[in-house]
Amino acid sequence: MTDFIDIDGRTVAYDRAGDGPPLLMLHGFPQMRAMWRPLMPDLAASHTVIAADLRGYGDSWKPEGVEAMSFRAMAGEMRALMSALGFARFHLAGHDRGARVAHRMALDAPDAVASLTLMDIVPTEHLLSTLTHEVARAYYHWFFLAQPAPFPETMIGHEPSAYFERCLLGFGKASLSDFDETLLAEYRRAWRDPAAIRAMCDDYRAAIDVDIVHDRADLDRQVGCPALVLFGADGAMARAMDVPATWAPRLADMRAASVTGGHFFPDQSPDETAAALLAFVRDISVLAPAARPHPS
Repeated sequence: MTDFIDIDGRTVAYDRAGDGPPLLMLHGFPQMRAMWRPLMPDLAASHTVIAADLRGYGDSWKPEGVEAMSFRAMAGEMRALMSALGFARFHLAGHDRGARVAHRMALDAPDAVASLTLMDIVPTEHLLSTLTHEVARAYYHWFFLAQPAPFPETMIGHEPSAYFERCLLGFGKASLSDFDETLLAEYRRAWRDPAAIRAMCDDYRAAIDVDIVHDRADLDRQVGCPALVLFGADGAMARAMDVPATWAPRLADMRAASVTGGHFFPDQSPDETAAALLAFVRDISVLAPAARPHPS
């Protein structure tokens, strides 16, 4: 069920299904909350599933300014969404940009996150600091979208679907037939909005100008909750890096697994993705963690 909520005077769109422990699902670039719909029936059989549009994407509000599209700003808004829905603590899963938002939330608000699932990313700081020509070629969009406005906005705006569909095919093994036609129609509708194009560019500008600063400040911190790293077996990241090894220093309680497909494995293998996520979260309580003793 699609709904809209006002968070500090700004509209956030989300789908909700099921009953049980809460699970927040965050999409990535260049998609929107609709990407989770093939997984939601399986997930909603045992959980209350909230699939939200990040600010700047889909049907949520479109801010102006690079800082407003930082992972910290997006994470804060998603936590506020869950609080407004009555969930102080919840499972958290994200793909692509949504996974980066989820990682930031787990660092900034650890008491809110019962478990963390990161889908097909390596840490932002690691990717930018250890960039190879192989990764740069596959992930060139990081640097194209981060160019000063209005250059990328103008180029993309000429034919948004031509550019964004190329993105769907360019990060690992995929073809347009891997994406449900109904969902593709939703993506195309959303990314034709000039404000969405601008916000997505600002998302990538923020990664280089804002997010990497936050991540470098937190290099000595670990996420303490149980964490699952999922990655596409045929994706660009799996070919270029040992994905679990990039996360091991940052996640205190980590497990990892590959899923059939490339970067967009949730679209290519929704049943396998849902099964892996459910097997992970099934026995993790979302009840508030034990109170910490006050420092003397």
